[in-house]
Amino acid sequence: MSSSYESADLIIKLYELRREDVMRKARAWYMKEFHPRSAQDVVSVLRGEHSAYFRMVTSYWEMAASFVNNGAIDWKMFMDANPGEPVNVFVKLYPLLEELRSMFASKYDDDTQAFQHLEQVVMKLPHAKEQLEERIEQFAAARERWEAERKER
Repeated sequence: MSSSYESADLIIKLYELRREDVMRKARAWYMKEFHPRSAQDVVSVLRGEHSAYFRMVTSYWEMAASFVNNGAIDWKMFMDANPGEPVNVFVKLYPLLEELRSMFASKYDDDTQAFQHLEQVVMKLPHAKEQLEERIEQFAAARERWEAERKER
């Protein structure tokens, strides 16, 4: 397990990566415009113009969560420094996890599951499933507003 100083140092380095211009655009797209209803929606994004944004955001948070899961960053310190975004990234994929994992499964590595590190970090939250269900509803309402705004344009 890392010391508090080492955890803080890595969290600051991760924060600096999040401030990069393209990463900011990717994060904004993911939160405001990425509203998958199915695993096929995710696959369509991966084949479309926002593929790099999706991969940038999800791989960043999966990497950061792997640091936590492997003891390089203290979980509590990580969640105190990042209280919302990792959960918000994960919740958009959470209802689709089983199907996504079967689609992304590698015939060479049975142990690796898509988004496993982020899931592990998020599920340590008190009442994680209840929090995820609440956010699913919030994002569904946000998706409806977003779709209504798009129709008005």
